[in-house]
Amino acid sequence: MLATLQETGKVLAGGQSLVPLMSMRLAAPEHLVDINHVAGLDGVEVDERTVRVGATVRHRDVELHEGAHAAVPLIRQALVHVAHPTVRNRGTTVGSLVHADPAAEMPAVLVLLDGAVELRSTRGSRSVPAAEFFVGPMESSTAADELAVAATFLRPPHGSGTAFHELARRHGDYAMCGVGAVVTTDGDNAVTAARAALISVGAGPVLVDLAGAVTGSGGGFKESAVRDLVDAHIDPEDDIHATAQYRRHLAHVLTTRVLDEAYAAAVSARRGEGVAS
Repeated sequence: MLATLQETGKVLAGGQSLVPLMSMRLAAPEHLVDINHVAGLDGVEVDERTVRVGATVRHRDVELHEGAHAAVPLIRQALVHVAHPTVRNRGTTVGSLVHADPAAEMPAVLVLLDGAVELRSTRGSRSVPAAEFFVGPMESSTAADELAVAATFLRPPHGSGTAFHELARRHGDYAMCGVGAVVTTDGDNAVTAARAALISVGAGPVLVDLAGAVTGSGGGFKESAVRDLVDAHIDPEDDIHATAQYRRHLAHVLTTRVLDEAYAAAVSARRGEGVAS
């Protein structure tokens, strides 16, 4: 179907991104292809390496999935910031990824966890790594004849902790800045890896390696080093919600905060107390 419609058709799953665009006359597809009754797209699968989310699974179902939360707490930590419960009840996680909004939470999670999106067409199937999937604002590498059938999130390494925070003018509004982090520790609670993904400060999710900001052999992070590393990657802009300068300030503050929380969660996990939700 998509192969014959090409640019004239759009896929409808949850519709929480597409329908508002149609209402504002920013999108006017000639055909809508409803995939909600396609078998095999409505499952959440958890194994020892990944969490796989089908194309028609609602945000809320992923948020409440205990297996997914136990495997990758970052997914729920980010999903609770997605719009409002009413939107999460209808919107789909895979749909949000394909929409590729620079302010969206789940693209940042996919990038941070080295995930991938599974695409299918009459030409066959392919798995696109997150690092290659987001190519610009509201633009992914999904071809016009391809359907995103699932997204796969990799489990963080053993000894990892995660956190996600964002700031919006009102809860549920687009974030002025948001940051997720994964911090990995060894048996001595020393940080072996630290990364963050930021939203609303670039053309898409911005991934930053922050291992260079670790202080000594402990779990602390040097704020000036965090600031410098973040500044080297982000490119915020002024808009009606916030100035570029304010977004940059938020990026510094939130990144430091999530790194500290992710480290604390990693230490807690190693002590057998569980990862904080």
